[in-house]
Amino acid sequence: MPGATHLATKVELTISCENLMDMDVFSKSDPLCALYINTSGSQWYEFGRTEMILNCLNPKFAKKFVLEYYFEMVQKLKFSVYDIDNNTYDLGDDDFLGEMECTLGQASDTFTGKICSFSDWVSAEEITDNRVACFEVSARRLDKKFLWWSDPFLEFFKQTETGWQLAHRTEVVNNNLNPVWKPFRIPLRSLCGGEVERPIKIDCYDYRYSGSHDLIGSLRTSLSDMQQGTHISPSAHLVWCRSFQVVKEYTFLDYIMGGCQLNFTIAIDFTGSNGDPSSPRSLHYINPDGYNEYLAAIWAVGAVIQDYDSNKMFPAFGFGAQIPPTWQVSHEFPINFNPSNPFCAGIEGVVAAYQKCLPEVKLYGPTNFAPIINHAAHFARQALRQNTASQYYVLLMITDGVITDMDQTAAAIVEASRLPMSIIIVGVGNADFSAMEFLDSDDKLLRSPWGDVAARDIVQFVPFRTFQGNRMALAQSVLAELPDQVVSFFNSYNLKPPNKSSQFSPS
Repeated sequence: MPGATHLATKVELTISCENLMDMDVFSKSDPLCALYINTSGSQWYEFGRTEMILNCLNPKFAKKFVLEYYFEMVQKLKFSVYDIDNNTYDLGDDDFLGEMECTLGQASDTFTGKICSFSDWVSAEEITDNRVACFEVSARRLDKKFLWWSDPFLEFFKQTETGWQLAHRTEVVNNNLNPVWKPFRIPLRSLCGGEVERPIKIDCYDYRYSGSHDLIGSLRTSLSDMQQGTHISPSAHLVWCRSFQVVKEYTFLDYIMGGCQLNFTIAIDFTGSNGDPSSPRSLHYINPDGYNEYLAAIWAVGAVIQDYDSNKMFPAFGFGAQIPPTWQVSHEFPINFNPSNPFCAGIEGVVAAYQKCLPEVKLYGPTNFAPIINHAAHFARQALRQNTASQYYVLLMITDGVITDMDQTAAAIVEASRLPMSIIIVGVGNADFSAMEFLDSDDKLLRSPWGDVAARDIVQFVPFRTFQGNRMALAQSVLAELPDQVVSFFNSYNLKPPNKSSQFSPS
């Protein structure tokens, strides 16, 4: 990571494309853009992905990337666009549509310039304004666009020198002419560049699976107009702001420096799919030289997270093994075999406990994630009852990717999404990690088998072998989503950093 002498500026990237190739026979391409970063000179690593947009050759992606821009460093970027045809994590089995390479400095171009290549457009803007607009929006008497119903959604646009830039897209409300959309927040920098008088465009569409969405109505307004009243539609299609407020959000650094404690729990997969520990081919190989893939992951990822844990005492658990003395399968056992005190002193303590534990247990199964997720959620739920931003919990799971209780795991994650908690899953080995990508629901919120929808995305999946030997890339990938997850949770509950004497006033 860049040292303290390096000055960083946060930059937000907005991605859109024009005239993409149509790779599908009976429909249009379903594009997704993956962002790769290279700071070491030789190795690219994936920073993140936009949402996938169905049947669209001119996509405007709603998801934005926030990067730290170091003036004195060359930060190479690569934007790769794919036509997504399946649910696997690997983009190698999807149709490649094109890519663009540039440096972050080029994309920024004094933070207002644009780069065009392979029909990809990248707009970069410096983040200097932490204010957000909080909306609760509904509509009345919308047109019937298909028989007797419509499936409406809204798009909010910011006016720029080159046209209208997408700032936010709501969810689709199915079969409803009087929709009420979920509350949402839009950064003022994305919506109006911080200028409350700047025009804003709001389009209401009837969703079509073909991608040819039918425009129901469009209106132009401004934040200053919206602050004067809740009725924002001048036409017969009434769009109402049920609630509107401009607030200044606290940042991740505000919370950490303001006394919020990050509490990491480590969970290690001891199931039989990892292989016999006596075999050199096992991911849990009891190596006389003191090395295996799990140890490498514990050391590398632990070195990243321990700087953010104030007391560096890590509760460490195993799951999926038969444990002494009864040799019953346990999906939640302390690797130091001390249930009353499962804490290990630093990552060194976790490593020592793991090495001592491994020969004492029998790798077994099944691979159930839900019990250990629910264990961590128990403490996060207790912290939520305090109604302060003093504690946030992070569950770090190291696994070979095989999972047998997917329904229960999805339900546990959906429940945990309403708590001050995140989950980082580190995949070791070369297994199929498509299940992990399903849980890391970047393009749409995770849904339990019983229909409950997650309040937010709290899972980050990191394939460890991709980053071996590149500690900086590993650190950036492991922590890529955590700051936003912490900030979004506490801001959604209007919880200020515990050591802040007063709230920010909206301005």
